[in-house]
Amino acid sequence: MDFIENRTDEFLFMSIGQLARQLEVSEATISRFARHIGYHDFKELKRGVLNQKEGGGAARKLAGTLLKNQGFDMEKWIEQQKECLDETLRGFSMEEFERALDAVCAARRIFIHGKNASASAARLLHFRLRRLGLAAEVIPSGGSEVIEGIAHAGKGDLVILFCYSKISREARMILEYAADAGYGTLAFTGEQTSSAERHADISLYVFRGEKGEYHSMASAAAMVDALIVALSERMEMQSAESLIRIQKLKEAYHR
Repeated sequence: MDFIENRTDEFLFMSIGQLARQLEVSEATISRFARHIGYHDFKELKRGVLNQKEGGGAARKLAGTLLKNQGFDMEKWIEQQKECLDETLRGFSMEEFERALDAVCAARRIFIHGKNASASAARLLHFRLRRLGLAAEVIPSGGSEVIEGIAHAGKGDLVILFCYSKISREARMILEYAADAGYGTLAFTGEQTSSAERHADISLYVFRGEKGEYHSMASAAAMVDALIVALSERMEMQSAESLIRIQKLKEAYHR
C-alpha cells in the first residue's frame, strides 16, 4: 500500500513480476493482496488505483490507455483513432467550419499558437497555410516571447489557437487581449461548449480521447488537413499558383 501510494506512476507501468521483485515478495502474495482488498486480480487492482487517483500527467494517461486495451494492440489502437474521428464528426458543425474558412480567407495575417503536444498541430497548420501562399506565423509557445509575438497582431488579423482541454495561461491572455487589439480568434478545442475564459469567435471541435487517457493527435491533424483542403477549393487559382511556384523553385534549385 505504501509503494502504491508513494510511487503510483511507477506501479501503474509494472507487471506483477516486476512488482514482486521490487517488494521482495512472491507473485502469489500480490495476487492474494489484490483479492483481499476487493479486486479480482492484479490488473483490476491497477485499474482501481488509476480511477481513484485525482489528476495525473502524461504517464498516468498513457497507463490508462494501456490498461483499457489490455496492453498495446495495433488493431485496437487504430480502432480507438477511428472512434476519435467518429466522435469529432458527431460534434462537427458545418456552419462553424464555414465561418472558420471565411475568417482565414479574409485575414490580413494569421498568427498560430499551440503549446506542448498542440504545438505539433500548430506547426502543421503553419506549414500548410504557407504552402497556399498565406501570410502565417507561429507565436512562441510560452514565456514573454508570446507577448512579443501577439503584440504585432491587430485589426484584420486572425489568431488561431490549439487549446483542447486545459486552457493555458498564454492562450487565456491571447483571448483576453483580442478585444483591445481587434484581431479575430479561432480555437481548435476539445469542448463542445466554451466557457467564458476560453471563448473564441469561432471554435472547431476535436475529440482526442476520454479524460484520463492518452490523448491522440490523429483527429487534430485530420481537422487541420480538412481546413486546408477546403481552403484550397475556396482559393482556387491563388492556391494553385502558390503550389506551382514552389514546385518550379524546387525543380530549379534542388537538382
